Amino acid sequence: MSVNELIHTIEDLKHLEELIREAEQEAEAMRDSIKAEMLKQGVEELKAGTHIVRWTTTLTNRFDTTAFKKKYDELYKAFTKQTTSRRFTIA
Repeated sequence: MSVNELIHTIEDLKHLEELIREAEQEAEAMRDSIKAEMLKQGVEELKAGTHIVRWTTTLTNRFDTTAFKKKYDELYKAFTKQTTSRRFTIA
């Protein structure tokens, strides 16, 4: 790939990523308006034609690594392992 082709590909990629960001923001705004309607109606499930929208409360249990590390630092270090990965960025 020539330098000009690479530049063109990078510029195309940046343009597509911007379109994706804009579409994601628009989709999130639509989700928010649906959620607002569900709050207004006081429902967790909403039927609209053939669609069923659910916005339910769920409970999860998550391990608090920060608190564990503070209280059991040596144990935390004993079970921590280093990993290697590669990061792709364009500046």
